Amino acid sequence: MRLRLALCQVPDVTDELAAFGLQLGVTSINVSFPDIPYGDGYWEVADLVDLRERCEARGLTLEVIENFPHETLDAIVLAKPNRDEALANLCTTIRNMAAAGIPMLGYHFMPNGVWRTNMAGPARGGATASAYDGALAKNGNTTGWPEVDNGWDGDPEHLVVTHEEIWANYQYFLDAVLPVADEVGIKLAQHPDDPPVRQIDGVARAFTNPDAFSRAMEMAKGSAAWGLDLCLGTVSEMNGAESVHEMIERFGPLGRIRYVHFRDVKGTVPSFTECFLGEGNYVPHKVIEHLLRVGFDGWLQDDHVPQMVEDTRYGHRARAYEIGYLQGILSTLA
Repeated sequence: MRLRLALCQVPDVTDELAAFGLQLGVTSINVSFPDIPYGDGYWEVADLVDLRERCEARGLTLEVIENFPHETLDAIVLAKPNRDEALANLCTTIRNMAAAGIPMLGYHFMPNGVWRTNMAGPARGGATASAYDGALAKNGNTTGWPEVDNGWDGDPEHLVVTHEEIWANYQYFLDAVLPVADEVGIKLAQHPDDPPVRQIDGVARAFTNPDAFSRAMEMAKGSAAWGLDLCLGTVSEMNGAESVHEMIERFGPLGRIRYVHFRDVKGTVPSFTECFLGEGNYVPHKVIEHLLRVGFDGWLQDDHVPQMVEDTRYGHRARAYEIGYLQGILSTLA
């Protein structure tokens, strides 16, 4: 496989989106929260085949489906009474993806999702970008992620969901899905917690540093299915360029980096703001050089982008800038 670029953060493939990607020279796509039926708690083979074929008919390769519905995730991460049913349904989805010729499933293990305290923070030239300030997190999440009053009393030591519980639930998840994924040849990609902080709103967060991913890999017990989605923005939030390069060095030579979310931030937790590539914590071309050096041969994809003047909600202008930026680096290093 060759290092390549993919479109990201789309629930479906449309003629307009395909034209946008092809005009930029991008022929791969990551479909996130796919807009296909989920009525019985899993995706059917026929709907998955239709999604793949719609991508292919427009000249795009469907590389991965990223994220499954919140109700399934919450049941698994929080060990709700319907957890076993949710896991059985997820295993059905994994089998159906294999039958449909879709090779990878990306996921995260955050029970209360991506968290931001400002969706219009200051960015270059008057653009806006999402931001996080730990001192303001108690005021709520501005991303629109569903929030639930879980009865937390505000004391960081009195967690409603503890770290021990999250890790135990993760092991239960791995024990259920990895044998199925290994059997049918589906690869999995674990996303870091965003932001990578110890807890938010009384709920513990597990995937907040490189050591957490090492622990998770050990818990996978040698499964070929287990891997990670290297979200550079989230990893950069941990400890800047140092944590980015540490993750590449730890997991790249092992072939565990499935693909890369290419974005960056200014600052690290407890306070950061997303930004344009090239002005954040790490140097993009050094990251790509490092990925190539450790043998990474997956794909890079645009991810969160600032909101530019007169841009669309999807961010066509900002994404075109990001993709062009990455293409320039790749052409230089080729």
